[in-house]
Parts: sequence; structure tokens; C-alpha cells
Amino acid sequence: MGINSEGLQHNAGRLTQPRAVWAVAFACVISFMGLGLVDPILPAIGKQLHATPSQVSLLFSSYNLVTGIAMLVTGFISSRIGMKWTMMTGTALIVLFALLGGMSGSIGQLVGFRAGWGLGNALFIATALSAIVGLSVRGSAKAVILYEAALGLGISVGPLLGGELGSISWRGPFFGVGALMAIAFISIGLLMPKVPKQKSRASLADPFKALRHPGLLVLAITAFLYNFGFFTLMAYTPFVMNLDEHGLGYVFFGWGLLLAFTSVFVAPRLQKRFGSIRSMSAALLLFALTLLVMGIWTSSQITMILAVIIAGAFLGTNNTLITTAVMEAAPVERSTASAAYSFVRFIGGALAPWLAGKLAEWYNPHVPFYIGALFVVIAVAIVIFGRKYLTHVDTASAGH
Repeated sequence: MGINSEGLQHNAGRLTQPRAVWAVAFACVISFMGLGLVDPILPAIGKQLHATPSQVSLLFSSYNLVTGIAMLVTGFISSRIGMKWTMMTGTALIVLFALLGGMSGSIGQLVGFRAGWGLGNALFIATALSAIVGLSVRGSAKAVILYEAALGLGISVGPLLGGELGSISWRGPFFGVGALMAIAFISIGLLMPKVPKQKSRASLADPFKALRHPGLLVLAITAFLYNFGFFTLMAYTPFVMNLDEHGLGYVFFGWGLLLAFTSVFVAPRLQKRFGSIRSMSAALLLFALTLLVMGIWTSSQITMILAVIIAGAFLGTNNTLITTAVMEAAPVERSTASAAYSFVRFIGGALAPWLAGKLAEWYNPHVPFYIGALFVVIAVAIVIFGRKYLTHVDTASAGH
């Protein structure tokens, strides 16, 4: 990947990872807390700013759209200013736009500031994943597990904090994210050593060239479709569960705990026993079934709560499997593969929240879940039909 981790091994602690890896993982936890922190306050934002669910869902759409587009330039920037400064720049932007979001006076302002937040998010997360993988001394598969564990921990703890702060004011979680990301900024600056820049500078065309590799393209399209289900759950479900900020915080805390547990402990075992492709297909099918259940019993609060929590298990499993596969899917820099894949994936994440809200307005509260399930089933079909381009991914994974 252009990073030599041999010289960093003397920094490895008891868990045999360099200090730099743990610094980035810590920052990832805080960064991903920002995603879950906002979830419990979505209905409150709608009430306070007199916005419909589809308008509030634009908080996810603007964030994901800018994140996806900005992914195309992360490699270009990182190869010129280095990983550390790219992550610090992204973190600083998140701090700035999170604080501005907390001071918003209208839904339009809030959506705009979330777009700026997405730019910072792109610079941080694409570089963070490639940094953890590149600096790890335990192989890419274990590095991805660490990354997914940070994601799960952040997503699970975030709603709890968001529920507490959101019960005071919907602005609280935004200020909370700003404060937490300021801590992440300091931790990266102090704990992460200077990492050598890539020997070759990335071009703006590299992510598009990477998508010419059929394996990476199959995974990117799969994630694009799967994100319709994922963000239907994230952005729309809070509006139909009829829970307050505390209740939503606890539900998504349980969801995040299962996501974290399966990311770290279940996915690697399934991958080793059944291979990435079969395990990924099974996890996605089970997630689609969960969305179908949510569509049928949308009016049952207990069913919705249980379904959201259970869905975390399937999402955590799939996240680790597909992220690990992306790292091995194409003979390109891992940062380039991650940027290309994330660009396509986040575009799906931009369309899905808005579409879910609109479908509910146009038809009824059940339809968004049916459409989300349909898209996830199509994602499974893409994996199955494209599996001939992914055989080397199972082979590579078996070696970790």
C-alpha cells in the first residue's frame, strides 16, 4: 500500500498493534459516535424545525452525497499531504460543521452544515481505514475487524449519549459531536507518528480506473443496493417507533452492540468456515427478511424494536465481510479501492433516506421497508451472479 509497517512494530502493545493503529481506532470510535448520536433526535428535529420526515432525512442524504463525491479526492489529497494531515483536516472540518449544525435556525441550514460534515467525514474515514490496514502488523483481515469494532462501538455508544443530550435539546448532540471530535483531533496529533507519504501520487482518475476491476465493481454495486436497506433502518425507523429520545437511544444502543459483536466475533468465523461470498449472501438475505418483517408489522412497536436490534447482527456481519473483500478485490492501492467503493456506496446512502421518507408520504409507512428489502435482495443477486469475479477474495481471506 506504500506504507512500511515494519519500522512501527516496536510500538506494538500487548495486542500486537502499533500505537498509530490504536490512535486511529480511537478516533474512529469517536467519529462513528457522530452517526449514532444524531439518530435519536430525528423526530425532535422535525418537530422543532417544522420539517417532514423526508426533509429531516436530508440530513443523511446531504451528508452521504458529499461524503461519496469527496471520496474521489481523498487519495489525491492524502498522497500529497500525508495520512496524518488528511485525517486531521477531516476531523477539524467535522468539529466546525457539527458546531455550526448545533446553531442552525432552519432545516435548510442544518442540511447544508451536514453536507460540510460529510466532506470532513470523507477525508477522515477513507484515510482511517487505509491507515489501519496499512499500519497493522496482523494482516488486512484483522485490521478490518479492528476498524469494524471501532465502528460498532461508536455506533452503539453514540445513541445513548445522543438520547441523553437530545432529551435536553436537539442541539445537544451536535455540540457533543464537536467536542468529541476535538478530542479525536488532539489524539491523532499527539499519538499518531508521522507516516511516510505514498511513493506515487494518486490522481483524480484512480478511483474510476479501480472500478474497471469487475470484483471491486460487483462489491460497490452490492453496497449501493444494500445501503437502501441500511439507511431505511437508520433514517426512517425512528419516525415509526413512537419513542422519545431516551427510548430511541436504548434501541439503537442494542442495535450497535449486536453490530459490534458480530463484526468482531461472528463474521471472521463465518468467513473461515463458509467463505466471504456465501456468508455475505446469507447475512444480506437475513437482513432483507428483517426489513420485510418490519414492513408487515410496522404498527407493532415491540416488533419494530426487536427487528431493529436483531438487524444489527446481520449488518455487523456483512460490514466486516464486504469491507475485508474490498481490500482484496482489486490490484490497486487499498486507499484507492476504499475510495472507489465508498463513492458508489455513499451515493446509495444519499438516495435511500430521502426515498424512504417520500415513499411513506406517497403511499404508507409500510412501503419504505418493502422497497428496502427488495433492494437488499437485488444486492444478493448481484453477489451471486458476480461471484466468478470474487473467487480470489475467498482465497485471500482464507490466508488471514
